Amino acid sequence: MILYNLNDLEVVKIISRPSKICKTPYVADIELKNGSIVQAHCASLGCCGLCEKGCYVMASPMLSNCPQSKSKICSYKIYLAHVYEEKFINEKKYINNQVIGIDPKLAETLVEKSLTCNCFPTLQNIKKYRREAKLGNSRFDFIGIDCNNKYFILEVKNVPLSDYADVNYLEKKKLIKANAFKNMNFNEKISYFPDGYRKTKEAVVSMRALKHINELAEITISKIIRPIICFVIQRTDSGSFQASNIDPTYKKAFNEAVKKGVEVIILMVEWNNNGEAKFITCDLPINL
Repeated sequence: MILYNLNDLEVVKIISRPSKICKTPYVADIELKNGSIVQAHCASLGCCGLCEKGCYVMASPMLSNCPQSKSKICSYKIYLAHVYEEKFINEKKYINNQVIGIDPKLAETLVEKSLTCNCFPTLQNIKKYRREAKLGNSRFDFIGIDCNNKYFILEVKNVPLSDYADVNYLEKKKLIKANAFKNMNFNEKISYFPDGYRKTKEAVVSMRALKHINELAEITISKIIRPIICFVIQRTDSGSFQASNIDPTYKKAFNEAVKKGVEVIILMVEWNNNGEAKFITCDLPINL
């Protein structure tokens, strides 16, 4: 099933990020096919190398009513990135060629399409929903009423990264040097959230993500609202999902939230070069 289609996509090259004319990581200088250099908005940060200088990404011209275009700085918006890998396992060549959705807003759109198409077994035939709902001290992505007349709160998180081991950069370098991933298939990778860096051992990757999971856990106490979190994996080279070891504070909060009754949905979609997002599964294993 095709959930969504992006129009007017172009393959562009990131020349610099942040932009040389706008010093923010959310704006990049990109080179178009005709050689011209323009500015593009990217809602996601570097994605650990997926959207950095020298990378080829897929972008679309911005509409005039888009908030970022009104500043007259950005004329394009980056939506998708590319990953290409080759490896030999038992002398047989394997290729991993992925188009990956990196814009967090895409994740919300894909969840909305999945809701209306009854893709989620635990959210079939919902009676109504709306976007951007405030509850307590947080704003969540969706609020609605399920088929049993029970309210639900649904928060969406984008998961752009997938790797053979959920470890930090230095530990990964050691594993690569030891050929630890040599005989692992691409679908043995782990998708994890959150992704990013901690400035100190006590810091968290995303205070916003931690706040959301803790507040969803608190909602379970009421027993009248279903708290749900949906992680959207916009790639198919993954065999499971987990809260990242890189952020032990979030991992602990996530595991405790699940024990308290927070429902978890893992949505996997596959993008192609035509900008089509295909529903793959919402039943990926979760490592707790």
